[in-house]
Amino acid sequence: MKSVVSKRVLLAVILAAAALLGWMVTSAWQDRSGSDGQPSAVRPVPVEVAPVERGPIALRRSFSGELESLAEFVVAPKVSGRVERVLVNIADAVRRGQVVAELDNDEYVQAVAQARADLAVAQANRSAAESVLEIADREFQRTESLRKRGIASDSEFDAARQDLLAKRAQLAVAEAQVAKFAAALEGANIRLGYTRVTAGWTGGNDERVVAERYVDEGQTLAANTPLLMIVELDPILGVFFVTERDYANMLPGQMVSLTTAAYPDEKFTGRIARIAPVFRIATRQARIEMTIDNPRHRLKPGMFIQASVELSRVTDAVIVPEQALTERNDRTGVFVVSEDGRSVRWREVAAGIREDGRVQVDGQGLSGRVVVIGQQQVDDGSAITIAADQEPRVPARNGADQQ
Repeated sequence: MKSVVSKRVLLAVILAAAALLGWMVTSAWQDRSGSDGQPSAVRPVPVEVAPVERGPIALRRSFSGELESLAEFVVAPKVSGRVERVLVNIADAVRRGQVVAELDNDEYVQAVAQARADLAVAQANRSAAESVLEIADREFQRTESLRKRGIASDSEFDAARQDLLAKRAQLAVAEAQVAKFAAALEGANIRLGYTRVTAGWTGGNDERVVAERYVDEGQTLAANTPLLMIVELDPILGVFFVTERDYANMLPGQMVSLTTAAYPDEKFTGRIARIAPVFRIATRQARIEMTIDNPRHRLKPGMFIQASVELSRVTDAVIVPEQALTERNDRTGVFVVSEDGRSVRWREVAAGIREDGRVQVDGQGLSGRVVVIGQQQVDDGSAITIAADQEPRVPARNGADQQ
């Protein structure tokens, strides 16, 4: 009985081993062949393709930057005093030469009155000196006449002449005093005028905007203490920095497209105005400035921007999807689909401008369609099969489309 059981166990083990061996052989054969028994080397590889295009393509670079005011003007009083009124505030428009603040002018009014009184005294002294000189001149002429007639002595003549010269000197001093006090009066009037603080910038537009206000009424200021910051917002200045790689492609007058987080759905246009002639040592970057029209003052200094600059453009380029590029033996190329759509050919290319997932290529035999998915599984001359939804549609005779 035990012998019969042992034989049955042995037979079961043999049958299981035979089944395992058969399964391994079948799996190995399927790995080397297709489902129809053909070798896998000739089995078509499923791929997806895209057309080769011809048209314009541009090389663009994007840079992060910020906005600055084109010009800034700090309003400061030229004299010290207590602020009586500030006539403008933040965001107010200001015209060139407009009075923006007034200082307490009592002391300066008094200084003008004092200077005017000093000038009046000097003018009176000059009138007196003129009268004395006139008398001395007549006395000199009389003494000179008597001397010629032998009545007056030489000493009397010399005394008369000396007196005349002294009176002339006194008149010159009086006239200098008049000029001095006239200048003092003019200076006092100028200082009085400075108590009316004006926004007197030069250049640029005649109208600007108050950006900052530093003081309030009642504060006492020293001369040249900042009172207001006035900026020019139209046009506004955009600033970004470039590395050496892009610096050579920057030119004055280039158009720039830019966006800002404040208006994410809008694009603004600027123009490069100035290019720094030096690189900053710390960053190895150069400053690029562009002017942007801002008639409604929507763009503000301090806003961050994203600037896009077109560095070069090719109007008639051969263009393929960037994902079509493939590396073979350290060379770059694409697989071009044959006219019948059943095989591919390897074409080496030189890649150029890249834009939005497309790339300019230069090479031979670049027309029709190229493989964009599945190219890693094919070689030059490989058979392929294209997805049904990518096959070209052929018009039927009755006017309907057929796949």
